[in-house]
Amino acid sequence: MNESALITGVDEAGRGPLAGPLVVAAVILDPSRPIDGIGDSKALTERRRETLFPLIREQALAFHICVVEVALIDEINIFQATMHGMRECVRGLAVSPALARIDGNRIPPDLPCAAEAWVGGDARDAAIGAASILAKVTRDRMMLELHQRFPHYGFDRHKGYPTAQHLAALREHGPCPDHRRSFAPVKLACERDLFGA
Repeated sequence: MNESALITGVDEAGRGPLAGPLVVAAVILDPSRPIDGIGDSKALTERRRETLFPLIREQALAFHICVVEVALIDEINIFQATMHGMRECVRGLAVSPALARIDGNRIPPDLPCAAEAWVGGDARDAAIGAASILAKVTRDRMMLELHQRFPHYGFDRHKGYPTAQHLAALREHGPCPDHRRSFAPVKLACERDLFGA
């Protein structure tokens, strides 16, 4: 296949949660092996995402998944952590793309190829949609593992997002080691713990 035609889609899962890592994925799909049903991972059922996950890994020309841990998110902030993860994902692909389509409105600096920002790209471009599925399924599985270690937060249900249940658990139990200390509700819970409020 002509390498100048290779396009990678890049997307992330987990920018908004108060706990757990950020997961970024990059996927170069094989035009000769189309995969039916790819779209924005958030619009698909969990069952459908789990079905597509191995298909994408098996049939893509290349993919790379990057996990950005909580410590780095807290150190450099969630925006910079997203840019870092996206850059590392594109660099980590076994096949070099000519173009990266990034879901969102910002392009990470220092990418090894040309790039375009696509707002709502996970619903508009199959490669971005495939990346969104790999990122979300990987992160959801990690949050289920985290639930085994810290069941009282309900990570199996909200996956770390700031739901009423999660905020109540955070107030009651304080943060766990996988909570993002730089996020306001977690910072508040830390201060409450510190001052015994």
